[in-house]
Amino acid sequence: MRFHERIVENIFLICAGIVVLGVAIISIFIFREGWTVISKTGIADFVFGKKWAPTQGIYGIFPMILGSIYVTLGALMIGVPIGVGCAIYLAEIASPRLSAIIKPGIELLAGIPSVIYGLYGMTVIVPIIRDLFNNQGFSILAGSIVLGIMILPTITNISMDSIEAVPKEYKEGSLALGSSHWQAIIKVILPAAKSGIISSIILGMGRAIGETMAVIMITGNSTLIPESILSPARTLTGNIGIEMGYASGEHQRALFATGIVLFIFIMILNLMTKLIPNKAGENIE
Repeated sequence: MRFHERIVENIFLICAGIVVLGVAIISIFIFREGWTVISKTGIADFVFGKKWAPTQGIYGIFPMILGSIYVTLGALMIGVPIGVGCAIYLAEIASPRLSAIIKPGIELLAGIPSVIYGLYGMTVIVPIIRDLFNNQGFSILAGSIVLGIMILPTITNISMDSIEAVPKEYKEGSLALGSSHWQAIIKVILPAAKSGIISSIILGMGRAIGETMAVIMITGNSTLIPESILSPARTLTGNIGIEMGYASGEHQRALFATGIVLFIFIMILNLMTKLIPNKAGENIE
């Protein structure tokens, strides 16, 4: 029996090693291909440069960084209140029968291809924005709305699991002390589930900042610094997705360098999921 357990442990160790090796290979490849452009242009000029003109040998990705940040923040402003509110409703208010109907529908959103979201944005959201604000419609606002919908499953499901994981004694004790159901949710349950809710928001942020196809289809893909939420913008992922098909030489390496910046963004978000939950929700005040 012990021999069989050791074999299983070694298999799991090999699987873990393959995952780590895969990440290491990808990281080395991206940094090797892109670092030459960053070192040539300069980190400050590359990251904070305001002009992207590959034909002239000018590589400044600051407009794309702002585009990614604006679209992601807009998506969070839309997705977080709806997602967390939906999680509270399904976990604490809705009947089991209704919850069993709504939850699969939310999970279905996660399985819809991003290109379908992009098509929906092009045919529904963009025309609405165009008619309301008398502009071209392709904008940060359109991208934020679509990404806000796309991150709903992540935020809702993880937040709901966190809320349901709170010991029932917390809620029962609060109700026994005279709190209403709503007061128990706000004062006791949500603070206890705060770490999981924060994790869901960070993971949703990573989902939004890493999206490519839907963003390319509805944000307008302008390489200029956006002036408002109604301005077109290009994200880091969109920049790579649009130009990698025809780029070559230094231009291609500049796109790999863009991938390095995006890679660092994702690493920071993943690190936040490890650090923040350890400090959040430890005590209920």
